[in-house]
Amino acid sequence: MTAAPPPVALTIAGSDSGGGAGIQADLKSFAALGVFGTTAITSITAQNTEGVHAVRDLPPDTVRAQITAVLEDLKPSAIKSGMLSNGAIIEAVAEELRRCSTVAYVLDPVMVSESGHALLEPNAVDSLITSLLPLALIATPNRHEAEVLTGVQIVSEDDMVKAARRIAELGPRYVLVKGGHMEGAEATDILFHDGAVERFSTERIPTRNTHGTGCTYSAAIAA
Repeated sequence: MTAAPPPVALTIAGSDSGGGAGIQADLKSFAALGVFGTTAITSITAQNTEGVHAVRDLPPDTVRAQITAVLEDLKPSAIKSGMLSNGAIIEAVAEELRRCSTVAYVLDPVMVSESGHALLEPNAVDSLITSLLPLALIATPNRHEAEVLTGVQIVSEDDMVKAARRIAELGPRYVLVKGGHMEGAEATDILFHDGAVERFSTERIPTRNTHGTGCTYSAAIAA
């Protein structure tokens, strides 16, 4: 008997030469969860465990061509996006996503690297909000990204709920506001869906090794 082929997922994101985040982290997550990973690289970054040293964005047409090639042949069941550094790339990705509106789309609104390097041009935030959020099944912002998307200052779980509700009004069916950047002995993520709030809490692990956790999380959700 021939084994059934594994499900396919597509990640649209930047390449991390250090292997800890971006495309590389996504592919590792897909493979660990039994999913065949495909890619559309949006930017090439030179980075390691100490930070981002250089970024080169790919032309939007090249990003679009990669997505088209995967959609036409490998038929992914889920798509996630990470680093989309400028408005032109965002619009190219949105155009392709509209062609496959039945495919589950996970939007990780990557804005700043763990080391503090900007990964999204400030003038591209509006494009992300208007062009991508309405297409997403789920959006997975961290505390700082949720603040940028909503204007809500987040200092408590109630603020996380308020921000999640506002983001949901912009289109995603589910909104997961991650609590890793909050304070306290426990880390709590807030999931908002159809007016309901669900909390996922766990003991906070004291570590500096947090590079790529958002990429890994959203890739696992897609998988």
